[in-house]
Amino acid sequence: MSYEMNDLLTLVVEEGASDLHIQVGQSPTLRLHGEMIPVDGPNLEADDTEALVMAITSEERLQEVKSSGGCDFGFSFMDRARFRVSVLKARGKFGVVLRQIPTDLFSLEDIGFPNMVKDLLKRPRGLILVTGPTGSGKSTTLASMINYMNENHDGHIITIEDPIEYYHDHKKCIVTQREVGVDVSSFADAIRGALRQDPDTIVVGEMRDLETIEAAVSAAETGHLVFATLHTTGAARTVDRILDAFPDTTKDQIRTQLSSSIVAVISQVLCPRVGGGRVAAFEIMVNTTSIAALVRDNKTYRIASEIQTGANYGMISLDQHLLSLYNRDLIRAETAFEKAQNPDEMREKLAQMAAKLQMV
Repeated sequence: MSYEMNDLLTLVVEEGASDLHIQVGQSPTLRLHGEMIPVDGPNLEADDTEALVMAITSEERLQEVKSSGGCDFGFSFMDRARFRVSVLKARGKFGVVLRQIPTDLFSLEDIGFPNMVKDLLKRPRGLILVTGPTGSGKSTTLASMINYMNENHDGHIITIEDPIEYYHDHKKCIVTQREVGVDVSSFADAIRGALRQDPDTIVVGEMRDLETIEAAVSAAETGHLVFATLHTTGAARTVDRILDAFPDTTKDQIRTQLSSSIVAVISQVLCPRVGGGRVAAFEIMVNTTSIAALVRDNKTYRIASEIQTGANYGMISLDQHLLSLYNRDLIRAETAFEKAQNPDEMREKLAQMAAKLQMV
């Protein structure tokens, strides 16, 4: 039995899987609601994975895999779906992971964000960071924010992505989407170029190196609203991650820049939903005078307590939101514990809640 890529992609779309994994020694495997589900059939041989990779990968991209060990690109499956593709070499053999990009953009309400997030999107300048581990829905959240602005504000939005995932039509805004490696050589070059292209909003797909971080912070300081993603969890860790990218001789300067330029940090994780599917849990930090002082004075370890007491500003900690989801029967207790920033404290709170239920 041989597998056809079209058949596998059709299966992904029809089952609503988020990912398709193709590796030697395993049958094609779907990630469905967070669980890995192998397709019925024989394990893949090296010739099988190579044929499946070649079915969707250009010669130019294949050369990139051979020279650097991998490549990433966007791929449209007819008019049925779009995928983010990561081709790789493992133990000398081809493999590939395809992530399905939802065709329908979620509203901010669908994601579960409070209305105050819309107020953040009205800011004329500053840096809004969307963070979380791989597969936590950062790209979906970012696309939903862009779509909201596109439908409700006018202006020029420039996105810099690797690869482009969601396509945005021009609505109230002009939306210019640039792909790294296709339209521009790097994130940093694209940000610097964007400043000459009359932008109101710049969206940076990922701040993955010092040069990109510097360019994004500079753009936010010079009067633009900048969105960017980072692979971190929690506001304090996000600020620390940015600071750690800079040499010690410039850390004081970047602390001062960040303290004034950050608008908010939205950190999220995806949780298995009771009854099937997944639901986002998030932490929202909004920059205030006191948080700006903590960033400037290198006291980021105190940001968590500011978030816990910052409800009046629309702030919520990840653990508070996890408890809220648990109280609404959207996630199980073990999920809240597994995803918590402070597992010991979460275990205690869950035990207290269980004890109260037993007393009723």
